This record gives sequence, structure tokens and C-alpha cells, in this order.
Amino acid sequence: MNKLMLGAAAVALTLAVSPAMAQDDSGVKLNLGGHFKGYVNYTNEDDAHSFDILRNTEVHFGGETTLDNGLTVGAHIEALADAGESFEIDESYIYMAGSWGRVNFGDEDGAAYLLQVAAPSADENIDGIRQYINPTSTMPSVDYANDIAQGADKLTYLSPVYSGFQVGASYTPEVAASRSVTGNSMLATANTVDDVWELAARYEGMVSNVGVIVGAGYTSANNETDEWNVGADLDIGAFGLGAVYTEYETEVGTVDVDLDTWVVGADYTVGPYKLGLSYLNAEGDAGSSISGDLDRYTGGVVYTYGPGMTFRGSVAYTEADAVVGSTSGDADATTVTLGTQINF
Repeated sequence: MNKLMLGAAAVALTLAVSPAMAQDDSGVKLNLGGHFKGYVNYTNEDDAHSFDILRNTEVHFGGETTLDNGLTVGAHIEALADAGESFEIDESYIYMAGSWGRVNFGDEDGAAYLLQVAAPSADENIDGIRQYINPTSTMPSVDYANDIAQGADKLTYLSPVYSGFQVGASYTPEVAASRSVTGNSMLATANTVDDVWELAARYEGMVSNVGVIVGAGYTSANNETDEWNVGADLDIGAFGLGAVYTEYETEVGTVDVDLDTWVVGADYTVGPYKLGLSYLNAEGDAGSSISGDLDRYTGGVVYTYGPGMTFRGSVAYTEADAVVGSTSGDADATTVTLGTQINF
């Protein structure tokens, strides 16, 4: 089963990359890593054509040591390294882990995101659980990450994996305006949150000859803000099929705001190639960035040409009968992206 432990849950238990490591005199293992995601993009939005270069770059560093009693203690820091970001710190947290599970403390995503199931994708940077590359210029980023509190300071507990099952919980006391739902263009743009509680559960295993990943998460915050998700991913040999549903609800003033998102995806892996297809539908009320319907269809291929190195190409068509970002009324966009991702 080629996708077990390749989702966000794996990120919670290991570093997101395979970093260079060194050990100092104290026994602490120091690590340095990161990623570069770079694309050439062609866009036709309502008959307006454009070419662009899009990228997302991060540097990751930290340290880890295991004490004589078996307790693992570490720190992890991620910095945004693209032009105009002034090497801005994106995540910074410490963690402790043992046979009892793991605790994260600091600026890191919560349990609802870390254990969320992702559907198969054409290119997870563009149509994945979190969109790192937005190939359109007039429409907002469109993804389905359950990350109301995003990287605000929080306390998270992740249990050990028992017979494929894992659970997690997070608490975020305060979310700064830059880290609130205003930072996620899929959510309401006129609300902020604090007192954020997250609960999530996930199962990964084999049922007969089928690899199964299923999970669910729930987030509750002040201002009548709630979000929940359910998802499933099935792998039969080289084929994968999955679906995710997530719903976000809040109050903006005295108005209820709701945003529902469906995602269905499929992929096929042969040698170093992965072919993928996905469909996303988002329907939102006034007060969210999508006041109406948005549909996105994506197809693409990912080719692994070396350890941590991939070439990626995808074509997407997005149509909206809505007020979306800076666009009002009916809108459509066709995008073609070609690029590479290098994890170091």
C-alpha cells in the first residue's frame, strides 16, 4: 500500500523532509532541510492570457536528542524563503515523544490537520489538502485543509498508533489576526477566532488486499465557529481512490456563514510515474470567499527522477458561479503548470 503513512499524520511523527544531520558534543542531532517548489504557469482566465513563474521555498532546521530514559526531545523551525518574505518564520515548536505518544508545543498545525486524510491528487501542491501553488490570479487559493488555528501557538497530543488507530487533540488559546481564518482564503474573511479545540482520529491498515486510510476531525472555536471533516482513501495495487468532505460554519455579525467542500481523487502509480485526477466542489454563503459554487477539475503526472526530486505537470479547469476573490459573477480559468519539487 504505497500511500500509508504518507499523509499529514506522518509529518506529525517525523520531519517533512530527509534533512542533513550532524551531532554535537551534547548528543543532540542537528538537522537542516527544506524544499523548493518551482513552476512555469500558463493561465487563461476569462480569455485573458498570462505566463508566470510561481514558487514556494522553505528552510527547515532544528535538533533532537533521546535521553537515557527513552524520552525524545526536539525542536523544529520552518522559515519561508521566497522573495518578499524576509525569511519569515512559519513554524517554531518543541516536541517530546515516547511510547506514550507525542506532544507538540508552540507554533505548529493542530491535530485536525495533522491527522486529516487527503484524497489522491494530480499534484498535491496545486490540488492537494493544502494549496501551496495557486495558478490563478483572480481566484483565491482553493483547498480543504482543516486548519482554523493554522500555525498559532498551541498544545497538541498525538497518541501512539495502536493496530493502525491514532487519535489526537489540540488546544489554541489565542489566534492572532494574521493567523486567523482571515489567513485562509477559503474561510470567512470577517471573523477571528480563539479558544480553539481540535479532536481527530485516523486509521491506516490493510483489509484483505486493500489498503485503507480513514479519518475524521472536529474543530470548535469561539464566535460559533466549527469545522469538521471525514475522509477515506483506498489503495488496490497501483490504483488509489479517495474522497473527502469538510464543512465550515461561523457567524459574521448576526449572519450564519457556511462553506461545504467535496473532493474526489484517483491515481495510478507505475514505476517512477504517478498519474492523478481530482475534482473539487466548494459551495459557500455570503461572508466566505466563495459566495456560490466553484468547481475545479485537475489532471496531471508526477515523475520521480531522484531521491526527493520530482518533475510535475498538470492541467486544471476552474469555473465559478459566484463571488470569488476579486471576481464577481461567472468566471472560468484554464491553467497549465510545469515544474519541479526538490526536498533537501
